[in-house]
Amino acid sequence: MVSLPLKEQCGLCKRVLPYRRLRRCQRCGHLYCRDCMVEDVSSGDPLRPVCLNCARRVVAPRTVGMYEGLTRYLRFRGSFTNTVKLSFAQIDGIIRNNLPMEAYRDEAWWSNISSSIHSKGWLDAGWNVQEVNLKEGYVVFKKSNVAQPMAYRKKKGSSQIEKPFTPAPVRPLRRKAPSKTKLSKLYARIKNIERQRALPKRRGSFKPKPSHEKRLFKPDEKPL
Repeated sequence: MVSLPLKEQCGLCKRVLPYRRLRRCQRCGHLYCRDCMVEDVSSGDPLRPVCLNCARRVVAPRTVGMYEGLTRYLRFRGSFTNTVKLSFAQIDGIIRNNLPMEAYRDEAWWSNISSSIHSKGWLDAGWNVQEVNLKEGYVVFKKSNVAQPMAYRKKKGSSQIEKPFTPAPVRPLRRKAPSKTKLSKLYARIKNIERQRALPKRRGSFKPKPSHEKRLFKPDEKPL
């Protein structure tokens, strides 16, 4: 039997290549192709390759927290749901970065501790981790009872503080009172209906004579 070569997907370009053509990043530990890796930019050692994401974080570190994208996402989902289930791959796309290896190996990494930087990503949005499944690679967030308000921020190029949007209060509809003319017409219609109901009902069917019979015959005579 001929054994087929093992294949794996690159973490950046998503190409499926044989396992021997992939290399492991020395920082994040994921597999990448050779086109998506460079030598270690901090030490310059070609024997310690790193991926382009790790190299970018070393060369140009982000001023914004890495988990701020998760905070914005959970605040958006909190407007119409109380439970969110996300896979680890979806969280990587939300934060635009790779989760550390501890998130895949240790459930304690997902504990709701306000002192850790990564847990503030969901605690600041008013969410808590309810369930973690490392085998299937997903986490379930549940909205807490009281969500923390959004922090004010300054507009670019100005010293004014931009407050969060608050909708205008709903005003109750005011119905106009009917005019006296409409009331008098309605009152007259009700009186006419009452008069018609008060009239005595006649027994049998009464059919008035046509006008030409009244002119040709007298009231006492009947036509043959």
